[in-house]
Amino acid sequence: MTLRTLLDRYIFTELLSPFSLSLSILVFIMVTRESLRLVELLVSKGVGLWAVLKVFAHLLPSFLVLTLPIAGIIASITAFGRLSLDKELVAMRAAGLSLLRLARPVMLFSLMVFVLTMWLAQWGQPWSSINLKKVALNLLRDQLVLALDRGSFAEPIPKMTIYVSEKGGEESGGIFISDERNPQDPRIIVANAYHVLIDSSADQVALRLKDGVIHSRPDEIDQYQLASFSSYDLKLSLAQSGYTAAEERPSYRQLIDRLDQSQWRDPSALRRLTEYYKDMAFPTASLILCMLGVPVGIVSKRSGRIGGFAVGVAVIIAYYVMNVASEFLVTATMIPPFAGAWGPNIVFLIITLLWFARMSKQ
Repeated sequence: MTLRTLLDRYIFTELLSPFSLSLSILVFIMVTRESLRLVELLVSKGVGLWAVLKVFAHLLPSFLVLTLPIAGIIASITAFGRLSLDKELVAMRAAGLSLLRLARPVMLFSLMVFVLTMWLAQWGQPWSSINLKKVALNLLRDQLVLALDRGSFAEPIPKMTIYVSEKGGEESGGIFISDERNPQDPRIIVANAYHVLIDSSADQVALRLKDGVIHSRPDEIDQYQLASFSSYDLKLSLAQSGYTAAEERPSYRQLIDRLDQSQWRDPSALRRLTEYYKDMAFPTASLILCMLGVPVGIVSKRSGRIGGFAVGVAVIIAYYVMNVASEFLVTATMIPPFAGAWGPNIVFLIITLLWFARMSKQ
């Protein structure tokens, strides 16, 4: 093993420690935002721990797409800041190694971050969105079954109270339902038997009620109605339950058609098309930001690990502000969606190349 190979491995190892630490911290911060909802599912809704962990696992790809580029730039800033502070970088440069040669492990590292981010953005997130919808549907079904088995009044979804007089299996007798989801048409439903159904294609859970009656507007004497039925399907959707169903994303062709119809002035379609281009632009930013961390780390060499984290977050905030500004310009029809998605990357690429060239001459 040559000396330069050992040096590459040494620098690569220096990148791994701050990358792992910062990624863990960032994912923890992202999870904290959703933790209250997960705890509510676990405690107040009676959902099992395994189901909550499945929800978290399906949210993880979305968290990683956002946190991987941030962790990448923090890793390169921290690693080269330490090498510069301990004069190791000076010794390497004195041995005849250029800054571009020393940055070769960072290039490999940033390429790995780019591939992982790209895979999560293109395949991980769509897969998790589809499966998260199925998990939410199962949670709604399980919560409904749990409420039906308790033998007491329960509210499995907002504004719907259910009571089953006798505990039983999937089918049981004596079910009472107070449905106030529609304030203009409240209903009380009483049936002798029920059966729980699930429709994955329509994101709905239904109660098939048998041999019962429906009391419409029971609190209004002049509008009160009574209807009997032998079989009646009471549908419950994910939107009503409080669980978030994944929104279907329009295709590129559909967005272009919508924009052509509005003469490219539909703000919603322009924003969606910008997001479509960002599917490639944001993972590519991880390549640029990781390389930008090399000159930034050398300049901020006295910042240490905590300082490297702060500087990295500051750079990401600047990148985010530029993205928000570009999106505003797109919706205002001042720049095209492609420029809005790739503009911040181009600006940061120019900054990286100029800063890299300047630090190489020092």
